[in-house]
Amino acid sequence: MHDRLRVVATILTIALFIPALSFGQGQSGNAPEVDPGWEMPRMPNGQPNLQGYWTTQTFTPMERPEYLGDQAFYSEEEWAQLQAQLTVDGADPLARHVITLADSDEREKVLNQTYRDETYVHYDNAIWLATRVPKGLSTRRTSLVTDPANGRIPPRNAQAQARADARRAARGNRGPFDGYELRPLSERCIYYGYNGPPLQNPSYNDIHQIFQNSDHVVIFTEQNNNPPRIIPVDGRPEISEDIRQYPGDSRGYWDGDTLVVESNHFNDSTAWQGSSRDLKVVERFTRIADDRIHYEFTVEDPNTWDQPWSAEIPMMATEGPMYEYACHEGNHDIKHIQEVYRNIELQEAKKTQ
Repeated sequence: MHDRLRVVATILTIALFIPALSFGQGQSGNAPEVDPGWEMPRMPNGQPNLQGYWTTQTFTPMERPEYLGDQAFYSEEEWAQLQAQLTVDGADPLARHVITLADSDEREKVLNQTYRDETYVHYDNAIWLATRVPKGLSTRRTSLVTDPANGRIPPRNAQAQARADARRAARGNRGPFDGYELRPLSERCIYYGYNGPPLQNPSYNDIHQIFQNSDHVVIFTEQNNNPPRIIPVDGRPEISEDIRQYPGDSRGYWDGDTLVVESNHFNDSTAWQGSSRDLKVVERFTRIADDRIHYEFTVEDPNTWDQPWSAEIPMMATEGPMYEYACHEGNHDIKHIQEVYRNIELQEAKKTQ
């Protein structure tokens, strides 16, 4: 009885304090519902004001869990039950895969850190990573991917597979610790796919601060390896085709009250979701409430997917401050990372002698 009362109380708390999570989740397409009595905050020049701190935190996965099949939306009851489970005190915010589990009891065990493998040495994630508003589902959608209708990223085509094969061939028989160039870009604090474009929801430090004037919009992501993204909205031309960057090059314009940002000029190393340097990203930011931005993106790369695909990630108002994400460990410690593995190899060689 007490457990049932606790679940009911949690559901009521969610309904009272996180109304934005179910805002505008109509099942008739992607267009959000907007309160007809709400007035858009605007800049002095009349542009919509997108400034502030926004979070994309969510357990909603990029791709729909396989056990849900063609179910694009949770029912109200399913959504409330999942919210109660995901936002319970002590839940592990890093257990992102938990939503892919069909069994409720298994989800509960994964969220409860007391069931962690004892060999996993880590701090208490709920203490260090929990936010004022508990991390739950930011939408009734079962996936962030909205197109294709199956809620899954299209399979990579032959060109993408050929690039992957070429990378494996270039690596040869070398192990992941055999050279600095084989370590992941994120470990070496060079590039995080979360930062965008397109924006995604990182596991933690998931605040995005937006600055704005008549000529530029700036998106500063908390968990960031690159500088803040400075997006001109004054009609200037793109950079030279010869210039390639990890975050690409972004240009924006206003389509009514929606900020549209088009990005290209990615380099050969970004490979977001396996993409090529010809990736093109179109993002749309539409403020639909004081505490909500409807964010959606479409990606296109004929050298990776045979069709474009789209996703939407609700951005919810939150409080600052943002904390400096001074990523440096991999760059400073690459020497020691490799020393450790050379020593392991020496120890293993001695055992075989």
